[in-house]
Amino acid sequence: MRSRITTDGLDRTPHRAFLRAMGLDDAAIAKPMVGVVSMKGETTPCNMSHGWQAEAARQGIAEAGGTPREFTTISASDGLGMAHEGMKFSLVSREVIADSIEVVVHNHAYDGLVGFGGCDKTLPGVLMAMVRCDVPSVFVYGGSALPGTWRGKKVSVLDAYEGVGAVMAGTMTEEELRALELACKPTVGACAGQFTANTMAMVAEAIGLGLPGSATMPAVFSERAALSRRAGALVMAMIAGGGPTPRQIVTRKAIENGCAIVAATGGSTNAAMHLCAIANEAGIRFTMDDAAVVMQRTPLIGNLRPGGAYHAAELHEVGGAAVVIRALIESGHLHGDILTVTGRTLAETYADAAAPDGEVIRPVARAILPTGGVVVLKGNLCPDGALLKVAGLKSQVFEGPARVFDSEGEAVACVAARAYKPGEVLIVRYEGPVGGPGMQEMLGLTALIYGQGMGEQVALLTDGRFSGATRGMCIGYAAPEAAVGGPLALVRDGDVIRIDGNAGSITLAADAAELEARRAAWQPRATPHVSGALAKYAKLVGQANEGAVTHQGGGRFPDGRGVR
Repeated sequence: MRSRITTDGLDRTPHRAFLRAMGLDDAAIAKPMVGVVSMKGETTPCNMSHGWQAEAARQGIAEAGGTPREFTTISASDGLGMAHEGMKFSLVSREVIADSIEVVVHNHAYDGLVGFGGCDKTLPGVLMAMVRCDVPSVFVYGGSALPGTWRGKKVSVLDAYEGVGAVMAGTMTEEELRALELACKPTVGACAGQFTANTMAMVAEAIGLGLPGSATMPAVFSERAALSRRAGALVMAMIAGGGPTPRQIVTRKAIENGCAIVAATGGSTNAAMHLCAIANEAGIRFTMDDAAVVMQRTPLIGNLRPGGAYHAAELHEVGGAAVVIRALIESGHLHGDILTVTGRTLAETYADAAAPDGEVIRPVARAILPTGGVVVLKGNLCPDGALLKVAGLKSQVFEGPARVFDSEGEAVACVAARAYKPGEVLIVRYEGPVGGPGMQEMLGLTALIYGQGMGEQVALLTDGRFSGATRGMCIGYAAPEAAVGGPLALVRDGDVIRIDGNAGSITLAADAAELEARRAAWQPRATPHVSGALAKYAKLVGQANEGAVTHQGGGRFPDGRGVR
């Protein structure tokens, strides 16, 4: 066992003394040391159920003959960071989470890991760390919040975001918005729709690292205690049996499965970028181009918000992620032969799942769309790609003059003043991984537009990110970004832009000579972030189409066995 490097031998006497100071005896020290990491704390409701779930996982490890070692890592709330400078730290937190888990697992030479995720970036952060460390690992999603009820319909925090725009437009009163605020998020847990957290939870199951059954069970369900104990027992079985380890599970086929389930459920555009980052940890080169191929061949069968009608809790009632996984395996859209944390294949693990109910999840034969709910657009404006969620769109084609903003703040001020026009393509640039830095998520802006009734009357294009809750003609993750000289930096007010989701294209109507003249005159923008986390991030981070990663993946850490 890896942990013997810290416990065995005469020269490890001081190490054992540290372990004894934590209450361990000879029997506990002799057992496998298993990390249990979560984000329990008070930064966001998404993670506030982690405490008792992590304790249950500890029980499962102990009952199966291991010594659990609990620790925590950070969580930066997308909800509380939205629409101000704090959002620049959201994507950065994904790297901090992955790095911090790597530090603890390798510093302590743990033999295995159970990891919980809740708020958006915590899920890919934990999954990335698991693949990077490559010790037997089980991922458990902490669960989503229950939807609220307002005026007789199910609502989530998305309705509150869009309600702000409705008040600005005069279609909702502040008293009505106050009532919605009080009703939309009645419990702890991540956001209730098929936004980034719930999307990545389903991705975790589809790629084989997630504990089966954990993706859609609400955070407040007591059954989660039994689920977490099962995770503890399962990681112990993996340690005893020699695996499988995350890199045996996360193959190219597994990453393709992740893309397919995003497409099939109309999931968050963020997930495509996160899957590229997870693949990087395994040493697999996987880009938006690769994601586009999978999404193009996968039908949309999930009638889930924001593009559809239902929330995660309602999906759980009809069988959860398992329903989608089994349906896609049977239709040939998922690789059923990949390995999972259960030690069985994906097809074997989900063989007994329920059939689609026909409303929340459609049968593949009656798919909502023949291709996935997320498409990759390419053209002279975004040669390395951009992402558009087409689930719920009335039309996938838009053409209009550009209205250019050099920051999200400028765009928000314009939209709040209702100083924009139908038919415009609003461009928000210099908000990419390097330019932000940090690639801000723009739910505040997109929700204002939608709440004002302009959701499909304008288009929004950015090198920043969108929330999984974003809907409308919103194109993000444009690569290469403006800050590194991408074509988005060359657009001027009035330029005509054509977006075609059916053709997967995005085009700027300007001849090559004109664009070359603009490029010759372009100068990089100075950043105010010259120190701290954002400055370090900007120097390391790559482009969105390759996952916005900060290191070359695929390396292996020497386990140190034999170093005495």
